[in-house]
Amino acid sequence: MICSDAVLVPVMRPPSGVDLSSNDYLTLSTHSVVTAAFAAALLLSLAVKLWLATRQMRHVAAHRGAVPAAFAAIIPLAAHQKAADYTLAKGRFGLLSTGFGAAVLIAWTLLGGLDALNAVVRDALQPRLGNMGYQLALLAAFALIAGLLDAPFEIWSTFRIEQRFGFNRMSLGLWLADLAKGTAVGAAIGLPLAALVLWLMGAAGSLWWLWAWGAWMAFNLTLLVIYPTLIAPLFNKFEPLADAALAARVQALMQRCGFAAKGLFVMDGSRRSAHANAYFTGLGAAKRVVFFDTLLQRLSPAEVEAVLAHELGHFRHRHVTQRDRKSTRLNSSHQI
Repeated sequence: MICSDAVLVPVMRPPSGVDLSSNDYLTLSTHSVVTAAFAAALLLSLAVKLWLATRQMRHVAAHRGAVPAAFAAIIPLAAHQKAADYTLAKGRFGLLSTGFGAAVLIAWTLLGGLDALNAVVRDALQPRLGNMGYQLALLAAFALIAGLLDAPFEIWSTFRIEQRFGFNRMSLGLWLADLAKGTAVGAAIGLPLAALVLWLMGAAGSLWWLWAWGAWMAFNLTLLVIYPTLIAPLFNKFEPLADAALAARVQALMQRCGFAAKGLFVMDGSRRSAHANAYFTGLGAAKRVVFFDTLLQRLSPAEVEAVLAHELGHFRHRHVTQRDRKSTRLNSSHQI
């Protein structure tokens, strides 16, 4: 055994023609260990995800026949069973999509898919577009293929599962329009950011990762500011909350929690789905509270206030701040 960087690497007989003095064989062995570790981590992660999902599904199926005692007076059995059936349908579909995603990842990495794509794009475009153009084209091709692989799952989820349970309100035309707009926005934002990171990798020396991390964090902060006012309106309509009484209740609740927002808005969520929701978005002067119109149509003012109180609980306990800090540390460690 050879101990290298605290990793025990088994020494096997080298193939004919390999010169051990050049360290080629040791490098090959190290790569094999890394590959095996990656495969093991991937399979372990997949096994844990599948175990947790099936455990949850078994629990839901076992309690489908009766409404929990605490809610028996307000939730009909039929509604409870519909919710359980929806959860099980989403769970079964999630198992399939998770397994497919793992298979795609293996194909890209261990089976050489990414290397093959790189060779095709490099040979076709590098002589004409140079290194930067070829690398951006490689990222775009990878994203395009990933999107094409995900599209059937998105279509089935929207037009089969959501439609079956009465939640989907999207037409195929609207779905395609959203896809086109999302692709255009992703390209307009993502390609310049990728170009900046690639340039930093070549120009910033050994500390390129630190500059790239700074650029990534600045991008995320900028996105928080521009998303509510520039990006989100490309997909939905937003109008100020017209219900003065509800607005007063919401403002009073936010004041008690120490939360300040620029405005209260209603989004036309019913154009795409019957699901109801509310969320906070933005940063600083752009911070706002958004209610789905389906939420206001289905719930009483007291119930809407309860939904918002749940979201404010995350703010009060600094869950978002803690998540952002963890994300920042994780991103910096990835760059290192």
